[in-house]
Amino acid sequence: MRKARSRSATAVIERLTRATADLDPPLAAIDMPTLRANAADLIRRAGSVPIRLASKSVRCRTVLDEALTPQRALTLAGAGGFRGIMSYSLREAIWLAGNGHTDILMGYPTTDRAALRDYAAAPELVAAIVLMVDDIDQLGVIRGSVGNPELRPRVCLDVDASLRVGPVHLGVRRSPLRTPAQAAALAAAALQRGFDVVGVMTYEAQIAGLPDTRFAVRRLKWASARDMLRRRGAVVAAVQNVAGPLEIVNSGGSGSIEVSVADEVVTEVTAGSGLYVPTLFDDYRSFTPHPAMYFATSVLRRPAPGIATAFSGGYIASGPAGDSRVPQPAWPPGMKLIASEGAGEVQTPLTGGKAGELAIGDRVWFRHAKAGELCERFDRVHLVEADGRRTTVPTYRGEGQCFG
Repeated sequence: MRKARSRSATAVIERLTRATADLDPPLAAIDMPTLRANAADLIRRAGSVPIRLASKSVRCRTVLDEALTPQRALTLAGAGGFRGIMSYSLREAIWLAGNGHTDILMGYPTTDRAALRDYAAAPELVAAIVLMVDDIDQLGVIRGSVGNPELRPRVCLDVDASLRVGPVHLGVRRSPLRTPAQAAALAAAALQRGFDVVGVMTYEAQIAGLPDTRFAVRRLKWASARDMLRRRGAVVAAVQNVAGPLEIVNSGGSGSIEVSVADEVVTEVTAGSGLYVPTLFDDYRSFTPHPAMYFATSVLRRPAPGIATAFSGGYIASGPAGDSRVPQPAWPPGMKLIASEGAGEVQTPLTGGKAGELAIGDRVWFRHAKAGELCERFDRVHLVEADGRRTTVPTYRGEGQCFG
């Protein structure tokens, strides 16, 4: 399977190279046949459960629209398809709603009072956007910002999905809500303060965002899945006992779709990184990675035999600092970063493979460690079709949007 993926990557990079040959790097490009195949695979993995598209992992409206086209839901018979967006910023959600999106779930709480005032001033925004909360004080910020006591914001409760083994916390630090009683208490407080509770979200980052690199990791994922399968149902039942039937029970990510859809209380899963497939997704067992997004830069120095230095390239991903967060050279094959320098802001030395044969001006293709974050480095991205046609579209940054 790895060899098949390698042959596929070679054909993709050759197509991207031909399609962008007249452009000067640095540049970012997406192979659209691969992206569409990745979208179809996400739909296949989710089965009849709809997929909410994580905008954080895309950050390009053209790609969001591509995945959310109605035809995408019909790719596979009986499949749920992509429906709605999970936004990472209220300002972003408002901007997306202004561009025609009507089903937006906030993935995180907000304390942006000015954005909340804008949200409250437009009935169409209140109808389109579900706010995320996990603390009674967040309700106070929202209520104090929106002003209108008659307004009933719709909210979803973010419930902690990490694994606890005694005093050990395995997973990310997200919500203080963990037990059914805690979730029900916040739901009751929200109703009392004039909110409508419409959903529950559980994001198992230790399953969705952790590659299957070791046996211990796989055991951790198995234990986490069992724990969440038991606890999610109890949380949902407790919240529904207070708030009534829920519209949304959201779970998962690109790396944990199968785990999420196995729980019958889940009404939708979230995915986004699986469209682009960055390097952090190379070691998952649940699917075969086919990278769709790359960036290119060019050789500007040959400082020593066997070393080629490329311009820029130090696009370091968020998360714990280390080798997993740096971009990796993808073409020509066999090259690697130099440990003492890594990927730099203005230059990136490379060694190994054919590094010694590269000439000044030759192109080097890289892959980023995370998905949408690469779009913060480029104001445009080049979409390349199977026949080599190239369409250049703006990223969020290219549209003048920066949401932190």
